[in-house]
Amino acid sequence: MKLSQLPLVFLLISNIHSGQERPKVKVTIKPAQHVFRGEIVTLRCDIDGDGITSWQYSWYKDDSNSVFSELQEHTFSPVTESDAGKYSCYGAERGGSRTSNISDEVTLTVSDRLQAVLSVSPQKWLTERDSVTLICEVYGSSTDWTFSWFTLTTSSESSIHYQLLSDSSRGAGGIYTFSYAALTHTGVYVCRAERGKPAYKTTYSNKHPVWVTSVSSPGSLVISPSRTQHFTSVSLSLSCEDQSNSDRWRVRRYTESGGLEDCSSPVWGSQTGSTCTINSTITSDTGVYWCQSQSGMKYHPVNITVHSGVILESPVHPVIEGDTLTLRCLYQHSTPPNLRADFYKDGSLIQNQTTEMIISTVSKSHEGFYYCKHSERGESPKSWISVRERPKAKVSIKPTQHVFRGEIVTLRCDIDGGGVTCWQYSWYKDYSNSVFSELQEHTFSPVTESDAGKYSCYGAERGGSRTSNISDEVTLTVSDRAQAGLSVSPQKWLTEGDSVTLICEVYGSSTDWTFIWYTASLESSNHFQLLSDSSRGAGGNYTVSSTALKHTGVYVCIAERGEPAYKTTYSNTQPVWVTGVSPRVSLIISTSRTQHFTSDSFSLSCEDQSNSDRWRVRRYTESKQLEDCSSSVWGSQTGSTCTINSTITSDTGVYWCQSEYEEKFDPVNITVHSGVILESPVHPVIEGDTLTLHCLYQHSTPPNLRADFYKDGSLIQNQTTEMIISIVSKSHEGFYYCKHSERGESPKSWISVRASSRTSRSEWFSLVIIGVAAGPTVTFVIIVFLVLLWHYRNKKGVRSQSPSRVSQQMNISQTSEQNQSDMRYNTLLFGTAHIYDSVDATINKDINTGAGSYDMTYGIRLRSSMDQLKPPIELQGNISENW
Repeated sequence: MKLSQLPLVFLLISNIHSGQERPKVKVTIKPAQHVFRGEIVTLRCDIDGDGITSWQYSWYKDDSNSVFSELQEHTFSPVTESDAGKYSCYGAERGGSRTSNISDEVTLTVSDRLQAVLSVSPQKWLTERDSVTLICEVYGSSTDWTFSWFTLTTSSESSIHYQLLSDSSRGAGGIYTFSYAALTHTGVYVCRAERGKPAYKTTYSNKHPVWVTSVSSPGSLVISPSRTQHFTSVSLSLSCEDQSNSDRWRVRRYTESGGLEDCSSPVWGSQTGSTCTINSTITSDTGVYWCQSQSGMKYHPVNITVHSGVILESPVHPVIEGDTLTLRCLYQHSTPPNLRADFYKDGSLIQNQTTEMIISTVSKSHEGFYYCKHSERGESPKSWISVRERPKAKVSIKPTQHVFRGEIVTLRCDIDGGGVTCWQYSWYKDYSNSVFSELQEHTFSPVTESDAGKYSCYGAERGGSRTSNISDEVTLTVSDRAQAGLSVSPQKWLTEGDSVTLICEVYGSSTDWTFIWYTASLESSNHFQLLSDSSRGAGGNYTVSSTALKHTGVYVCIAERGEPAYKTTYSNTQPVWVTGVSPRVSLIISTSRTQHFTSDSFSLSCEDQSNSDRWRVRRYTESKQLEDCSSSVWGSQTGSTCTINSTITSDTGVYWCQSEYEEKFDPVNITVHSGVILESPVHPVIEGDTLTLHCLYQHSTPPNLRADFYKDGSLIQNQTTEMIISIVSKSHEGFYYCKHSERGESPKSWISVRASSRTSRSEWFSLVIIGVAAGPTVTFVIIVFLVLLWHYRNKKGVRSQSPSRVSQQMNISQTSEQNQSDMRYNTLLFGTAHIYDSVDATINKDINTGAGSYDMTYGIRLRSSMDQLKPPIELQGNISENW
C-alpha cells in the first residue's frame, strides 16, 4: 500500500524532533490464517504502545489505500471466499502526534467447507486382543481442532445415522486407540473436527470399517459354496451356526454402495431362521457379512467378493498353522471352471501354470494377499488369507491342583477355538493312550487318592478336520483330610488393651478357602461355639485391636471351600490369656509361686474385696482340657478356694477365677515338674520393685540349690542360691529358668513387668499440698506438725525413715458431712478454694511390747469463701506409725 507524501513528511519531522522510534505493529488472525467458509474469523491489530494508551487504528486490504475498519479487532462472521486476502494495520495516537509503523502483511486464506479424513493403522481386519488406531485429520489445517468419534448405526439411500461414542473425548486429540480389540469394537466409524466459539464443525469423515474376529466365538458364519469369491448370477447361502442350533441370529452386511443392511431386505436377500439366501449375486453384493445376535453383538465377519470372469477359490476362515492350504483358479464361462494359471502372493509369482496351488504345511509366513492370473481370461480379485496358531488345549482344575480326599474336583478342557464351535474332547492320564472321558468337564465326586495323577486333553472338530494341540500336563495331588492350623501373634499372654491376631492356615494349601472361628465351650472341650463376628476373620486373620478380659478363651478355626462346602477338621486349640490392669478378683496361690513339684499340695483362692464365694477356679491343661476344680479327678473346691492334694505333671496348665456370669479373671500359668523348679512370683512385677528368684530341688532339704540362672537362654548369674534384681525395669521381662550341673534344669517361667502407678513422695507431701491449696495459715500449721513429728520420733530414739517408707505405711481416711465417702488428699487440689476455720491436732503415744507407736488425730473445719451461709465442712482422720 502507499501513503500520501504529506503525512509521511509530518511523521518524519515528528520523529526527528522527538528522537524516538515508531512503535511496532503486529496483525494476528484467529483461529488461523487458513480458515474455511463458514468459520468466524477475527483480525487483531496490536501496537507496542510505548506509553500511548489510546490508538486510532486503520485497516488495509491487499494494495488498497482505503481504510475498511478503524477498530482494533475486525470480525468476519461468517467468513467467505471473498474475505481472503492480505491484511495490514496502522495506528495513530488519539489527540496526539505519535504514529506507528505499518504492520507486515498477513495473508488470510479461505477454503471451501472442510472435510475430516479417517484412516486406520495397522489394518482394518483384526483378531481379538489386537491393537488398532483410528486417525482423524483435517487436510490443509492442523490448528486448534478437537475431534469427535461416531459409529454408523443405520444407513440407507434416504438417511444415515451416526452415534457418538460414549468415550469419544479420549480421542479428542485426533487419535482413538483400541489397545485390546474386542468383538464389541467391530463397526463402521466416522469422525468430525470442530474449533472456535461458537464451534465450527467439519463435515463427517469418510466411513471406515473395523472388523474384529473372535478366537473362539459362540457363532460361526458358514458360506455355501465354501469360498470368499463368487461369480455373478449365482445363488449363495449364509448360515449362522452355534452349538445349540439356535435361530436367534440374523445375517447383516456392510457394502460400499448400500451401507449397513439386514438380509431381510427385499432388495438383496431373504432370511429363514438363521440362514440368509441370495438368489442371484451381483457385483454390488461385494462386502463384509457377519452374524449378529439379538443383543447386537457381531460375530465372525467374512469379506465376500462377487466378480464376473476369473475368481480365486480360497478358504473362508483363517488357516491353522500346520494345516494344508489349497488354492484354485476358476473361470465363470468354462466347464469345468478350473484354469491352469499363475498364482501370486503380495504381487510376487509363487507358482505358475498349475490348476491348483498346494502349501502342505502352513506357517505364519504364508499369510498375505493371494490372486491368480490367466494370460487370456484375466486375473482374479485379491483375497487375504490369514494364518493362525493351532489352538492349544488347556486343562484347569477346580478348586485347585492340590486337593483333599472327599472334595469334589472338576477337570475342564478349554480350547481357543480358531473358528471351531464344536469340539470333541479326549482326556488322558499318566501317559496312557486310552481315553477315559470325552466330555469337556470331568468330575470326581468325591475325589480319592487313586484319582491323583497327571492329566492332559486334546480336541478334534466334530464333523470336520480341524484339531488342537494337546494340552500341557497338569498334576492333580490328593492328600488326606485337610487340617487347619491355628497360631497367634505376637503372643498368647496379653494385658488389657493389647492387640492380638489369630492366624488360621490350611497346611499345604492356600487357594479359595474361607475361614470360620470358634471358641471352645467351657461345658466340653470338644464342643465349639461359633463367634458372633466370625465373618470378619473369613480371610484367615482374626484380629482384636484392643483386647479385654472377655477375649480370654480357647480358640479354634476351620476352613471350607467349594459347592457343596468341603470342610477341614478343626484346627489345634489356641488359648489367649488376657490379664486385667486392675482385676476385680485375684487368684492367690498358697505357695506364692508358679512352678510346683509333683506330689505337692497347694490351694488356689479367688479373692475380691467382698470376700464373695461366688467364684470358681477353672483350668486349661496341656492335654487341651477345660475343667472345673470341682472335678473329682484333680481337685476339690470349697467356697472360692480350690485344693489340689497331690500334684502330677498333667496338672500343668493355666488356672483362673471365673464368675457365675462366665467372666474370666487373673489367669496364671502353673507348671508341675519333678526335680528342679524355679521359684518366681505369681503375678507381674512392678517397675522399681525387687525381684528374687530361687532354684529348688525336690529331693533335698532345704530345697535351695546353688545354680546358674538364665533369661531368654542367656546366662545372667551363676553359682548362686538366689538371684536378686533390686530395681526391676521393663527390660527385665522375659523367660527365666535355672540350671544345676547335676540335678538338671527347671522349666521356663515368663516374668512380666508392669509400669508402676505409685508416687510415694507425692503421697508423703500430700498434707503440704493440701495446705497450699487451703491457704497460708493451714500451710504453717501443717509444717509445724511435720517438724513436731520429726522431733518426737528422734527424741524417742526412733530410726528415721524416708518419706517414701512413711508414705507406704500411711493409712489416711477422710469423711465429709456432705457425702460421707472416702477421699484421697489429692482430690482437694481441684474445685473451689476454702478458708479453714481451725486445725486441731493431738498426738497420742502407746508403748506395747517394745514396739513404739503413735497416733495423730486431726480435725479441719472448712468454710467456703463463696457461701458464708453453708455450715463448715469438717474433715477428720488419723495417721498411725508402728516401729
